[in-house]
Amino acid sequence: MSTRPALPPLLIACALGIEHLALRMGDRGGAGGPVTVLRSGMGPKAAERSVTRVLADPALDGAAVLATGFCAGLAPGMHPGDLVVAEETRDPRGTVPCVGTELLVKELARTLPGRTVHTGPLTGSDHVVRGHERADLLAKGAIAVDMESAATLLSAVRPGERPVAAVRVVVDAPEHELVRIGTVRGGISAFRVLRSVLPAFFEWHRNVLLPRR
Repeated sequence: MSTRPALPPLLIACALGIEHLALRMGDRGGAGGPVTVLRSGMGPKAAERSVTRVLADPALDGAAVLATGFCAGLAPGMHPGDLVVAEETRDPRGTVPCVGTELLVKELARTLPGRTVHTGPLTGSDHVVRGHERADLLAKGAIAVDMESAATLLSAVRPGERPVAAVRVVVDAPEHELVRIGTVRGGISAFRVLRSVLPAFFEWHRNVLLPRR
C-alpha cells in the first residue's frame, strides 16, 4: 500500500475559448491529482477576478497554478508554435518568479520533440502590443507578452506561497504578425501545440517542490 501523500490540485488557467478547447482536447491520462482547467476571460482584470474566485474554493487549497495559452513573441527568430517557458512574470504591479522552469523545459522538449522552447521573462499587458511597443518590451528583457499570465500568477501567490509557472505558445511574432497572410496556418500550428502540452504540465505538477527559504 502506497504511503506517498496525495498531490495537491493543479489549476491550469487560460483566457480564450479556443485555448480552453485545445486543453480540453488534450490527453489527461497522466494527471497525478485533481486538475481544473479555468477559462478566465481575456485581460488582466478578468484573470485576476477569475483566479481569485476559484482559488477561494477549499477544494483547491494549496493548488499549484499554471498559466497558459497563446502569446506574442518579442524576439527575432520566433515562430508560431514555439513555446515560451517563463522564468518570471511581470507587470507594473510586480514580478512573480516561476517554479520548476528547467523541469518544464525538459518535459516540453520530450513531449514535443522538434519544437523550439524559449525561456526568459514573460511580461503582461492590458492591450494587444504591436510595433515599437514590442521593441521597447524586448529592450527591457522580456521575450514574450500576453494579457493574463502576470495577473494570474500575482493572484495565485497573493494568499500565500505555492508552485506557479507560465507556459505560452507563440501565435504572433515579429516576422509573423497576426495581421499578415499566413495567420491561419500559424494559428493552427499553435493550437496543435497547446493541445499537446498537458503531459508536460502533469509531470511538472508531480515533481515540482515549493522553494525552500
